[in-house]
Amino acid sequence: MARSIKRDRKRGGYTLSLPPEERELLRSLPAQFREVLQTDDPSLRRIFPPAYIDDDDANDEFRRLMREELLEGKLVALEIVEQTAGADHLTGEELEGWLGALESLRLFLGTQLDVSEEMYAVELDPDDPSALTLALYGYLSWLQEQAVEALSSSL
Repeated sequence: MARSIKRDRKRGGYTLSLPPEERELLRSLPAQFREVLQTDDPSLRRIFPPAYIDDDDANDEFRRLMREELLEGKLVALEIVEQTAGADHLTGEELEGWLGALESLRLFLGTQLDVSEEMYAVELDPDDPSALTLALYGYLSWLQEQAVEALSSSL
C-alpha cells in the first residue's frame, strides 16, 4: 500500500495523499465522535483512564481537575482533522493533531471491539457483525502508523 502521509522536504510540513472517499470518512468521524466524548460511554475508559489504580477519591479529584482540559485537547485534535481532511498539505502541528485524533478514535473503537493481539492473527470475516468497525479500526491504525513515520522522519 502506498504511503499516504509523507514529509515534504521542499515546502516543509507533510503531504497528504488520500482518495476522496477516505477524506470524506475522515471528515465525518470527528462529528460522530465528538458527541460520544460528551457522554459517559464506558468505551471511553481507555481515553480517560484512571490516574490512580487503588484510590477512587484521588481518581475523582483528578477527573474533576483534568477532565475538561483533556477533553478540550481531544476536541481540538478532532477539529483539526475535520478542517484539514481535504487538504493536500499539513503543517507539523496539524499532523500532530491528526495523530492525537487517530489515537483517540482507535482507543474508542478498540475498547468497543475488545481488540486483542489474537485478533491480528485472524482474517477478517466479512459476515462478522463487527466487520465494518474492525475494518475502520484497521484503517485508522494504518493511517496512524503513516503519521508516526512521517513525523519521525523529521527527527
